[in-house]
Amino acid sequence: MTKQTKGTHEYQDDPRNATIRIDINGELFAREEARVSVFDSGFVLGDGIWEGLRVHHGKVAFLDLHLDRLYEGAKALDMDMEVTPQQLRERIYRVLEENAMHEGVHIRLMVSRGIKATPYQDPRITITPPTIVIIPEYKEALPETAHKGIRLFTVHVRRGYPDVQDPKLNSHSKLNCITACIQAAKAGADEALMLDPHGFVATCNSTHFFIVRKGEVWTSTGDYCLGGITRGNVIQLCEQNDIPVRQKNFSLTDVYGANEAFVTGTFAGLAPVAEIDGRVIGDGQRGPMVEKLQQLYLAMLEAECA
Repeated sequence: MTKQTKGTHEYQDDPRNATIRIDINGELFAREEARVSVFDSGFVLGDGIWEGLRVHHGKVAFLDLHLDRLYEGAKALDMDMEVTPQQLRERIYRVLEENAMHEGVHIRLMVSRGIKATPYQDPRITITPPTIVIIPEYKEALPETAHKGIRLFTVHVRRGYPDVQDPKLNSHSKLNCITACIQAAKAGADEALMLDPHGFVATCNSTHFFIVRKGEVWTSTGDYCLGGITRGNVIQLCEQNDIPVRQKNFSLTDVYGANEAFVTGTFAGLAPVAEIDGRVIGDGQRGPMVEKLQQLYLAMLEAECA
């Protein structure tokens, strides 16, 4: 019997999303009228960067950190945003205000290099400023995500060296992660666990990965994964609450023998992992460390959005 897969990004459809207004380059469009050009760099080549944001109590959580990462990515790609972080912040809050959105909202902020004169990769044939799209939706993780563990499958697709495709860039070009996700789904898992070029655990295809061993929280060195906002916040919470935390190389043997495991991300926060490659982690239930860190993270989120 095939198990139904439910990853950390599972959500309940909300009918209010049918009437949302979307910001494209500072103009608001109804959902069914929101379009970008077929000559856009993001469509033609995946040439762009993006952020996922959460809204809590009417405030975008950790927005400064997300914008810092976005603008660092733009600089690395030699992309002139042509709007300041403050101007982009104002656009984000304006689209929330226009949609009367205050809670349970996820925002997809996408920036492409702009429209090209012809479909070709050279950035020098881009003829417009960047295309900036802000899509706000009523979308929350399913309640069971916080306590019902997900299943991971270790895939053959690796997180590579930064001279091939720097994993620290949150780019539109996600084919390696998509390929990993496909392989995990075909294996009946919720998400893919990805190794680095040396065979050590790196991250998951759309979340960051942690294990708990003998009271210590372990995560990868960070050399082969995106600089995750939630990942960084969890590490900070451990340091502030006398929880030993290690950023280090570790293998699948360490993973299979862990007492607990969990993943982190902007959308779902912290989610426990019950099974990896057919091995039950701990007793297969959310463990005490994961529950404690979830509570600490929720308190941090409340303080951030107070």
